[in-house]
Amino acid sequence: MGSKGVKAIVVDDAGCAVRSPKNADPFKEANKAFVAGLRKHGVTGQGLPTYGTNVLTNVINEAGAYPTKNFMWGRFDTCAKISGETQAETENTRGGEGSATHGCHRGCVIRCSGTYYDKDGHYLTKQPEYETVWAHGGNCGIDDLDAIAMLDRLDDDYGLDTIEMGATIGVAMEAGIAKFGDAQAAINLVKEVGKGTPLGRILGNGAAVTGRVFGIERVPVVKGQAMPAYDPRGIQGIGVTYATTTQGADHTAGYAVTANVLGVGGSVNPLKPEGQIELSRNLQIATAAIDSTGMCLFIAFAILDQPDTFQALLDLLGSFTGQKLTGDDVVGLGKSILKMEREFNQKAGFTKEMDRLPGYFKKEKLPPHDVIFMVKDEDLDQVFNW
Repeated sequence: MGSKGVKAIVVDDAGCAVRSPKNADPFKEANKAFVAGLRKHGVTGQGLPTYGTNVLTNVINEAGAYPTKNFMWGRFDTCAKISGETQAETENTRGGEGSATHGCHRGCVIRCSGTYYDKDGHYLTKQPEYETVWAHGGNCGIDDLDAIAMLDRLDDDYGLDTIEMGATIGVAMEAGIAKFGDAQAAINLVKEVGKGTPLGRILGNGAAVTGRVFGIERVPVVKGQAMPAYDPRGIQGIGVTYATTTQGADHTAGYAVTANVLGVGGSVNPLKPEGQIELSRNLQIATAAIDSTGMCLFIAFAILDQPDTFQALLDLLGSFTGQKLTGDDVVGLGKSILKMEREFNQKAGFTKEMDRLPGYFKKEKLPPHDVIFMVKDEDLDQVFNW
């Protein structure tokens, strides 16, 4: 859209009636059951509403899969300084109790958004999410929450994706443009993008272009898109998703962290290749279906663990649309979406050779587990063979 000069799409709802469920009473009952399910799950009812998405920092760091200094290591020694627990305490202290989490919209049940204030108690930015804190934090060797919040604010003002920009700065730091851990240098680099300087134009094109310009081999991208905050060697299932999802390295397309680390929806050893293809495949199918409903992806934690909450979701959607939905219907919907996405990519020139991680993930061992990405290419080619 941006490359075509599209700045915004405005939908005028004047004269449109509010949508109402086909079967109002069953819809209300299903909604109550669904909300109750979200509230009783440990992730959607406790972890996220208390600390926001950044609750994952200590968890992923402990798992040894927290990409540090441009994916060199799986642990960041000072991650406690930028953890969700520290962030929530900082936000509540500076902005008043309750600042750490609130709903992202009216009616939000999980309530994992927040507000970040500076040292003087003035609003700086919305709460930096886990991915943002990692991208501008551990990935760049930076453990200063205030600097990370400023980087988040600048990214928003300039219209930059925080994951891509953080990965780009990490690559630039490896190229010697700045030193790992230098927060002010990172801020200055983002400002270069805002100014549109020659360096800024390079960085503004993302990690892949920055790596090519400066001759850096270790660039964490798939299909030109930067990887998020999970090293695919420490969480092999997410590596399968990074490699095969249609839109590049995207964790949300099939969040294998659930079974690989959190024990949600089962358990699959994150350091072994066995079971990762099936895990990623099933999650990509389910995620495509959930995304199509407009529901928040975080509901997946509850519906993966709680059959009654999944049934409540089916009843909720079915009573609204007037359909009788089953689990098989959800699977069928997800498969049809992925099939269309794959066909689009193929017509655009994408091949199976693009469903791969950068080569160094298969050669460089990741501390502290000293593992490489072990899922074979021929197995990656089977993800969409249902």
